[in-house]
Amino acid sequence: MTRQNGTIFRVLYINNGLCVIKKSIVAAAVRLASKNKLGVMPRRYLALAGFRVHWRTDTTKLEIPAVLDNFSENISIVLVNPSHPGNIGAAARAMKTMGLSQLRLVAPDDFPSGTATALACGADDILSNARLYDTLDEALADCHYVVGTSARVRGVSLPLVDPRECARNIISEASSQKVALIFGREDKGLTNDQLRRCHLQVHIPTNEEFSSLNLGAAVQVLCYELRMTQLMADDALAMPKPRSHDLASMEDMERYYDHLYQVLMGIGFLDHSSHEKIMAKLRRLYGRIRPDSVELSILRGILSETQRCLGANQKES
Repeated sequence: MTRQNGTIFRVLYINNGLCVIKKSIVAAAVRLASKNKLGVMPRRYLALAGFRVHWRTDTTKLEIPAVLDNFSENISIVLVNPSHPGNIGAAARAMKTMGLSQLRLVAPDDFPSGTATALACGADDILSNARLYDTLDEALADCHYVVGTSARVRGVSLPLVDPRECARNIISEASSQKVALIFGREDKGLTNDQLRRCHLQVHIPTNEEFSSLNLGAAVQVLCYELRMTQLMADDALAMPKPRSHDLASMEDMERYYDHLYQVLMGIGFLDHSSHEKIMAKLRRLYGRIRPDSVELSILRGILSETQRCLGANQKES
């Protein structure tokens, strides 16, 4: 919560940006953001994932909905007349990896199918729970918001967005009602008549010289954007951290430098060079690297094995 000119309002901090919610205090918030060296995000970015954002002039704060717990249940992936069962399986796999579960199939050519099961790679529950419909109207009957995908811009008067903007719209709508994301047949896509049933059209900006995108891949792209937007809304976007070990102590490093010096002398590496200069450069090198305790143990092991081989060769000679 922030107070400016006696008015309390709520803001969202996203990537160090200040999202101003109430229209009547935008100017004041801009001045406040400038003073605090924060950027004010444009209005078109206020419809963030999971938030139903409205400009309000009759209240002082935005009602922000709770975390989107029904993310999976409220979003349905609808495949219209898919011709190849493998694409159904690939779509099911794409959905499950991104946390979606509601698959609807409109007049598929071949389903159920062993090929679909094989390509699902373990997402069998998505396939077994898939709903089958004879027509698109039946599949969309209980939905309140419909988004259609298209590989090319059609002559249909629909707002056209990219996958990221599409995901923001879907997550916002899905916080309170059912949403359908529909994909057309592999060789034809959605017809104009089918697109007219949609509220929004999404286009994946592929390479203009090679724009062919497999149905399963298209589903994966859209499901990924939905997943990322939902995680941002839940403030749960945390990448797994690689396993790490404690950095080597200065005492251990000094022991290593002594060991390294002995080995370099033993193999004759320092015979024609300044010992101090070479060791100083090696210290700077390892200082930049800052090895951890496990890495230093590996280096010590290499030195020990070098000494063992050196001693064995000396005995043979």
